Amino acid sequence: MPYEAKNFEHLLGTPGFSDALLKNHFTLYEGYVANFNKLNDLLAAMEKEGKAGTPIDAELNRRFGWEWNGMRLHELYFGNMKNGGMPIGNGGLKQEILEEWGSMEMWEKDFRIMSAARGIGWVILYFDSEARRLFNVWVNEHDMGHLAGAAPLLVMDVFEHAFMLDYGLKRTDYIAAFFAAIDWSAAERRFGGGLPPHNS
Repeated sequence: MPYEAKNFEHLLGTPGFSDALLKNHFTLYEGYVANFNKLNDLLAAMEKEGKAGTPIDAELNRRFGWEWNGMRLHELYFGNMKNGGMPIGNGGLKQEILEEWGSMEMWEKDFRIMSAARGIGWVILYFDSEARRLFNVWVNEHDMGHLAGAAPLLVMDVFEHAFMLDYGLKRTDYIAAFFAAIDWSAAERRFGGGLPPHNS
């Protein structure tokens, strides 16, 4: 069954994000969904035709993670934004952040510095449930740099298409707009409703 692009038009009107920027970004995301579906169909057809293992098949399989993550990371990014934002609650995720960084301010400082680094990619707050650790991680490309087995809780797009139309080279202004639009309730849901803190 093909994947369908999700509708994120409820984000239109979000302060700091022009409707033109968001609509362009939605179109780019929809392209990832369409391309993933085409690639998935093509790989299935090649397998049926006995062409699995050919050089073309190998290259298409290498592209699989790029298209998938391009689709899913945009869904996570738009999904953790809200017009007006939503502050973090006092549940398990906040307690884990305090355990790891000492304060919300220190976590935010780390995330913002990473987001402002030169280069393109994503900045992701990950949770490793096995070691019960949180990490802010720079992901350079969709298919490179992810923490295997860790859950992405908060995702920020720092490719130019996410901000250049509105901010040009002023990435820090975009970062500020993103922080004002964070829907922490989405990150808390991804965290799993909040686990008890380490010292409980």
